[in-house]
Amino acid sequence: MPDQLIKICGLSTGESIDAAVEAGATHVGLVHFEKSPRHVSIADAAKLRARVPDHVKVVLLTVNMEPKPTAEALQEIQPDVLQLHGSEKPEWLSLLREKSNLEIWKAVGVKDRASLERAAKFKDCAHRLLYDAAGGALPGGNGLALDWRLLLNHRHVLPWGLAGGLGPHNVADAIRYTGAPLVDASSGLESEPGKKDPAKIAAFCKAAKEARAKAA
Repeated sequence: MPDQLIKICGLSTGESIDAAVEAGATHVGLVHFEKSPRHVSIADAAKLRARVPDHVKVVLLTVNMEPKPTAEALQEIQPDVLQLHGSEKPEWLSLLREKSNLEIWKAVGVKDRASLERAAKFKDCAHRLLYDAAGGALPGGNGLALDWRLLLNHRHVLPWGLAGGLGPHNVADAIRYTGAPLVDASSGLESEPGKKDPAKIAAFCKAAKEARAKAA
């Protein structure tokens, strides 16, 4: 069985990057979206990216970003993965995939089985789907939980990950219940909006890895 993939998203300081790396995260997420309390500028994201060791992948999260600023951000930050968290169309993902060496992830808000089925339209243009809770004030990072029952017996057309309301208290249950190959947490690891708690990051990674080991 493959190792558990763990993404810690919304990191905005060097200390939080270090905490995620030390805890064993496989991916760290940088949010470039001004409405988010986790927003980092392109310049700051580039500095944080430089701090991440080669064995950990850097994910840049954007929301409905126009092509020119997207190209500028990718050039400056040099992420490994681009995560699109808005209403981006398959055609845009296809172009990004064709013109870059990036992994392209598409986040999808899931409120019912129909929304899961609709996500299949990205199967030829994304490398991974990230299932998140639907609704909320922001496209993600609201702390809302996805109903895991919707994923039972779902035939996944792509590699996938689970987000939405995950934290140290429930990530093991999420992995056992859904078999999620990747788990993604943000607001559930904070002491206040936008401020990551190193102890929660460590506890989340530990619980996720132990759950995967027990499932093996």
